[in-house]
Amino acid sequence: MSTQIKDRIALPPVDAQKTNMTCHFCIVGCGYHVYKWDANREGGRAPDQNALGIDFRQQVPPLQLTMTKAMTNTITDKSGKRWNIMIVPDKECVVNSGLSSTRGGKMATYMYTHDSPTRERLKSPRIFRGDQWLDTSWENALAIYAGLTKKILDNDGPSGIFFDCFDHGGAGGGFENTWGTGKLMFSAIQTPMVRIHNRPAYNSECHATREMGIGELNNSYEDAQLADCIVCVGANPYETQSNYFLNHWLPNLTGATVDKKKKWFPAEAASAAAAKIIIVDPRRSATVAIAEQVAGKENVLHLAIEPGSDTALFNTLFTYVVQQGWHDKDFIAKHTKGFEEAVKTNRMSLEEGAKATGLTVAQIKQAAEWAYAPKAGGHRKRTFHPYEKGIIWGNDNYVIQSALVSLVLATHNVGRRGTGVCRMGGHQEGYVRPPYPGDRKIYIDQEVIAGRGLMYTLWGTNPFQTTVNAEQHRLTLRRRAAIVNEAISRAKGASPEQLVDVIYNACKYQGGMFIAAMNLYPTVISEEVHLMFPAAHPGEMNLTSMNGERRLRLSEKFMDPPGTAKPDCLIAADIANTLKAMYLKEGNAAMAKRFEGFDWKTEEDAFNDGFRRAGRPGAPEMDSQGGNTGYLATYDLLRKAGNNGVQLPIKEVKNGKLIGTEMLYADYKFDTPDGKAHFKPAVYTGLPPMVAEQKAKHKFWINSGRANEVWQTAYHDQYNSFVRDRYPMAYIEMHPGDAQALGIKPGDIVEVFNDFGSTYAMAYPMKSQKPGHTFMLFGYIKGVHGDVVTSWVDRNVVPYYKGTWASIKRVGTVDDWKQTISFKERRYA
Repeated sequence: MSTQIKDRIALPPVDAQKTNMTCHFCIVGCGYHVYKWDANREGGRAPDQNALGIDFRQQVPPLQLTMTKAMTNTITDKSGKRWNIMIVPDKECVVNSGLSSTRGGKMATYMYTHDSPTRERLKSPRIFRGDQWLDTSWENALAIYAGLTKKILDNDGPSGIFFDCFDHGGAGGGFENTWGTGKLMFSAIQTPMVRIHNRPAYNSECHATREMGIGELNNSYEDAQLADCIVCVGANPYETQSNYFLNHWLPNLTGATVDKKKKWFPAEAASAAAAKIIIVDPRRSATVAIAEQVAGKENVLHLAIEPGSDTALFNTLFTYVVQQGWHDKDFIAKHTKGFEEAVKTNRMSLEEGAKATGLTVAQIKQAAEWAYAPKAGGHRKRTFHPYEKGIIWGNDNYVIQSALVSLVLATHNVGRRGTGVCRMGGHQEGYVRPPYPGDRKIYIDQEVIAGRGLMYTLWGTNPFQTTVNAEQHRLTLRRRAAIVNEAISRAKGASPEQLVDVIYNACKYQGGMFIAAMNLYPTVISEEVHLMFPAAHPGEMNLTSMNGERRLRLSEKFMDPPGTAKPDCLIAADIANTLKAMYLKEGNAAMAKRFEGFDWKTEEDAFNDGFRRAGRPGAPEMDSQGGNTGYLATYDLLRKAGNNGVQLPIKEVKNGKLIGTEMLYADYKFDTPDGKAHFKPAVYTGLPPMVAEQKAKHKFWINSGRANEVWQTAYHDQYNSFVRDRYPMAYIEMHPGDAQALGIKPGDIVEVFNDFGSTYAMAYPMKSQKPGHTFMLFGYIKGVHGDVVTSWVDRNVVPYYKGTWASIKRVGTVDDWKQTISFKERRYA
C-alpha cells in the first residue's frame, strides 16, 4: 500500500474520522479538517465514496479544494496500527475560506512518524551525563528536577529558580499549557524570575495601549474588508499572516468588498470604494510589492521612513489632522481624556516630521488625506491601523504606541466597524495565568549574565536564537552549564537525591546553573541543557487558542504523541505533584499545600481549572480580550462551534451555541478605571544613546524579520529539506551596490559585527533594499541576528530588536550553495 500511493494521494473513505484543527502556527489560525482512516483502505473517486464529498472522476474546479501530498501522512499508534491522515483547509472557516499557507499546508508532515524528519522528536526524558545524552524515565527525571527545585526553595527561596516560558497559543502554547505552567511558576513555586519567549522580562508588549484603555486585539478580520483605508505599520502580513492578507485585505484593495461595505454602511454607499493602503516600513517588503500589483501603484503609499522615526510620523499626522479639523470633536469630548495635553506635547510640524522621517511633506499630507480626510458626503473615514514588530520592537515601544493610539483616538478609528488599532501578532494567543508574583519587571538575561540564579527552565523557548545581546547570554550560559556538567560527570553511581546535592553545590558555590528544557525537539539550546522533557503539540492533545480577532477554537486530539511525551500542562502537574509528595513525606504541610490543585488527568482538566474556573485572573496579556466569561466555554461547546469557534469575550450560550463579540469598544467603555480612553504624551527623542553610538560606528542598519517559508526558530523546519536546502544559513538582504563595494557575491558568507557581538549570514543582494539597509532572517538555527542586537530596553524592559547597526565583511564562499540555491529577487514583480 505504501509503495502504491507514493506518487498519488489516497482519498479518505466516507467513514473516516473527521476532527477540527486550527493551524499550529501564525496568529491567523486558519481552520483545517483532519481525516484519519485505516492505512489499508481508501475512499473512491465518486463523491459518495469519499469523505470529502468531491467528484474526482472529472476535473475538480479551481480552488474547490486545496489538497497536496504534504497534507497527507501515515502514522502509527502505540498499538502498532497504521493510519492515513489528511489535513486540509476548511472552506467554511471564515478565517481562511479554504486557503492554506505554506506553514499550515504542511501540518500533516509535522505529525510524528518514525521514518520522517519528525523522528528527531523527543520521545522520553533525557539527561546529560557528563558527555552524552541518555534517555531516562519520567520518575528519574522528575526526582532530579523536583528535588533540585525543592532544595533551592528550602535554602535560597523562589528567586533562585528562573524560567523562560512561552506566553502564546498555537504550537507549544494554548490556554491549557499557559495555565499549567503559570500555576506552577506563580502560585506553587512563586518565583518572579521569569521571562517570556521573545523578550527578556515577564511583561506585555503593549503597556501604553492598555493604559490608554485599548486592548491590542479589538476588531474582527472582516473589518479589514470594510475599511476605507488600511494604515499598516511595521508589519509584513503577506509573509507573516498570509491568509489574513490574502482572504481579507486583498479583496478590499481590489474592490471586491464594495457591496459588503454598502450593506454594512448604507448611508455611506455613495462613497464606498476599494480601500487604499498606506504601508509604513523602511523596507520594501513583499506586502508592498504585492499590494502594488493587485491594487495599482496609485492606490498604495509606501512610507519608507528612516529607522526609528515612527513616533515622529504619528505625531506629525496627529498635529496635521487636528489643524485640518479632521478629528472627531464629539467623540473626544464625551469618551476620552487628555486630548489637549497630547496636542501640546505631541506637536510636530510637517517640516519637522519630514526631516525626522526622511519623507517629503507631500507624502505625509497624502497619507493624512487618504486616511483621515472626510469622505464625500462628510462621512468620517473608517481607517484600520494594524501594527506589529516594527513598532513593538521599535526604539521606544511605550512612546511609539502612545503616539499611534493618540492618532487613532483623535480620528475615532476604534470601536467602529471597518476600524481598529490592532497587533498583527506572531503566534496565536492562549494566555491565562495567575498573577505574576513580582512587584517590578526583571531583566532576566542580565541576571543570568551577572551570575545570579541556580536553576533555569527553558519551557518551549530558545533564547540562544531569539534574545537580545544573545552572544553574551549564550557564552555565559555555556560557561555556567559546563560547571554543572563537570560536577555531574564525577557523580558516578549517584542516586537522584545524591545527584541533586552535587548539582546544587556546583550551582550554589561554583557559579554553575542547572538548565532544563521542555520541548518537541532537542533544539540548538540542547547544547547546554542538562535535562529535557518531551512535550506534545496540537493533534496529539486537545488544545485551545484564540487568533488575532479573539476567535477561540479547539484543536482536537486525533493521534498519540511519540513515546511518553505529554502536554506541557500535564508535565507541570507532574512536577507539582512530585514536589507535593516530597513535602508531605517530610511533614511540611504548609509547603505541600502550595502544590495542591494539580490533580489533572487530561488537558481538559487544566482548561477547566484555568480558563473556565479562574476566568483568566490578572492576566497581563489578555485582560481586555477575554473578560471573565471563560466559564461559559466547554470543550463540548467548542467542538460544536467547529473551526469558526467564538470571538471572546463570550456573552452567552444561546440554544447550545456560544455567542461572542465581534468588535470591542463599540459601547464606548474603555479599559480604564474611568471608562474613558486616555491620550498619552509621546515626545519624539530619536534613537536611544546606546543604539545611536552603534549607528555612529557602523555603516549598515541590520533589520530583521520572518520569511514566509520559515516558522519561528525553525524547530520543525531545521529537519525539513525544503527549508534547509533553501536557507542553509540565515540570509541577509543587502543592496547590490553595497555588496559590490565589499566584494560580496550572492551566496557568500559574511560576518556581521559590532560592539555587542558577531554572527554569520548568507549574502542575498536585492535591488529592493536601500543602500546602507539590510534585512536578516530572525531567530534562525545558523546565523543569529540577536548576537548583534544591543542590550537596550525601554522602561518596561521591552527590547529594541530593530535597532542595531553593524559592519559587514566577506568571510568566504560555499560553492555548493551557488550550485543549488536561487538568489533571484524574492519580491513579486
